[in-house]
Amino acid sequence: MYHKAYGIIETKAPLHVGASSGEETGNLNLIFRDQFTQTGIIPGSSIRGRFRADMRQKRFKWENENQDKSKELPKEYDENYWYGHQSIQEQQDGGTTEALVKFEYASLIWLPVFCPGQPVVWVSCPRLLERYQQIINLDDSLPKPYTGANNLRGRNIKGNHQILFFNLGFLEIEHKADLSKWIPKEISLPQDNLVVVGDNDIAQIHDMALYRQSRVKLLDDMKKVDTGSFFNVEALPEGSILIFPIALKETGWKPFEKLKNYPLYFGGLESIGFGRCEVVLGGEI
Repeated sequence: MYHKAYGIIETKAPLHVGASSGEETGNLNLIFRDQFTQTGIIPGSSIRGRFRADMRQKRFKWENENQDKSKELPKEYDENYWYGHQSIQEQQDGGTTEALVKFEYASLIWLPVFCPGQPVVWVSCPRLLERYQQIINLDDSLPKPYTGANNLRGRNIKGNHQILFFNLGFLEIEHKADLSKWIPKEISLPQDNLVVVGDNDIAQIHDMALYRQSRVKLLDDMKKVDTGSFFNVEALPEGSILIFPIALKETGWKPFEKLKNYPLYFGGLESIGFGRCEVVLGGEI
């Protein structure tokens, strides 16, 4: 049996987790995507690596403050205890051990989308909300597709329906409901700016909402573009909300305090301002 915990990620800068930077002509550094909704994800391996590295820094700090070798390292600072030993070649079985903490991938809950002449809206779909519902054990029925928050400000059309204008078209709001219960309690979002679309539409809206940047490589000795070095990068936009489940074989795993926001960097391109997030943990930790 496992104890169940989860993490909520709020992006504070564009987040790129996917293909590494390259210099090939026309290269588009794509992010990792969920195979069904085609929306951005953070693989569990990336989350695990980030948390393990942070715990390792805590171990180094503890060892520097406690020079007495007779003192046993507290388990909350021992990444090998929680994440498993690395391979030890001298031992016949390789010396590996099973990790006591396990991470799954982080999927979107809400994605901010720009609406020309209207407020920014946060968009989701039933499939993404269903995963969120299962992770936190939310006891409520899923909202119908094309549901807007009760006080959503759209543009009225005949029949008193509202529409939202996006860069590539418009979306008609067919239902109204209180969507505030679908906002993770660990963060704050404008509850009047929430929209649930159909599973078949989320991929197109997601691609429209992505942050994209064109980049070039300069010559080493002058500010001149290296021939054939043009490439692009895409990222989840600032303000995206994601969730990932954590399974624990025992409690006591304390890389962070529960329900307290921590700044962490995920993915690549941190040196040019990508990847800054705030993470908060909940559940049985």
